[in-house]
Amino acid sequence: MTTTASRRAGVGAVRVPPADPTPDAPPSPGAEPARNAASGGSGTARSVPAGSPEPARPAPVSGPELREFMRNWATGVAVVTSRLAGRPVGCTVNAFTSVSLRPPLLLVSLARTSRTLAAITAEGGFAVNLLDRRQRELADRFATAAGDRFAGVAHRTVDGLPLLDGAMAVAVCTVTQLIGVADHTLVLGSPYRFQAGDDADPAVFFGGHYRTVSPA
Repeated sequence: MTTTASRRAGVGAVRVPPADPTPDAPPSPGAEPARNAASGGSGTARSVPAGSPEPARPAPVSGPELREFMRNWATGVAVVTSRLAGRPVGCTVNAFTSVSLRPPLLLVSLARTSRTLAAITAEGGFAVNLLDRRQRELADRFATAAGDRFAGVAHRTVDGLPLLDGAMAVAVCTVTQLIGVADHTLVLGSPYRFQAGDDADPAVFFGGHYRTVSPA
């Protein structure tokens, strides 16, 4: 691993929204981008004559409908980990992505009621563990298990944060910003440690099931 910055750097400037440290809620798919009121979502602005009534906006789809749509989007599987009251905590997510390269930023979306979010808020840092195909049981465990999800799970600690043994790749991050959106919080993190293995065989989630990756 290579250290490029201190995890604690800049944490004091982070705005921290309140979080209820209750058990993790299952991660939900990303929210639909807001429509442009002037363009009706087309991306091209249209002028509206003065005095003309605003066109009615279509009703949004329901949560289950959005979930059904997101089943068509293949994602990797990750476990986000942190520390709460000196104990390791974590949850499975697929709402995870990179945001920028300059500066390097990662983003993960967590339910406001997530215990892992409460830990990240208090700790000021988190780790992202990208799971190997052979770690699907861990993905299920950290998505649904109550109590101590780390009981019997092989892991190591780096800068106080738990990293899962056997993960395909791991990144350790300092929290830079927390943004509340609906019933979730977007966690932006600056990675300062990174490690990846040479034998990549990622866990992939698609259509409500785990899949394998085949060469094109």
